[in-house]
Amino acid sequence: MAYVIAPFTGWFIAGSLKLVINYLQSGRLVWNQLGLGGLPSNHTAVVSSTAVLIGLREGVNTALFAIAVTLAIIVILDALNLRREVGAHAAALNELLRGDAQRQPLREHVGHRQVEVLTGFLVGLGCALLLHAVFP
Repeated sequence: MAYVIAPFTGWFIAGSLKLVINYLQSGRLVWNQLGLGGLPSNHTAVVSSTAVLIGLREGVNTALFAIAVTLAIIVILDALNLRREVGAHAAALNELLRGDAQRQPLREHVGHRQVEVLTGFLVGLGCALLLHAVFP
């Protein structure tokens, strides 16, 4: 059961923290920023909570843990690199197409900085440790 709950727990806690942090920064609830980058990384919290839980339960010298870590690395690298580049491209396209009233601007903030990914990992680690303790 803990394996099924882990990604949702990581997602919920990271998303809740992101909502509170955005509120403290802007003075209002910023619902439309969830899942678009920021502190902490929801994606990193989801994959790290699952990978760490697998490592705790199955051991780190297992094929299952290796698969979980591989998936986590792909997601984290995507958050750090690819999604940030997508945001940079969106900013360039928005600049080129400024003034076109028929089109909505593209979202520019979709990636993560290293501190956001690290914080997402720490959230995932905490979730995995909690679930490991609560669901023996």
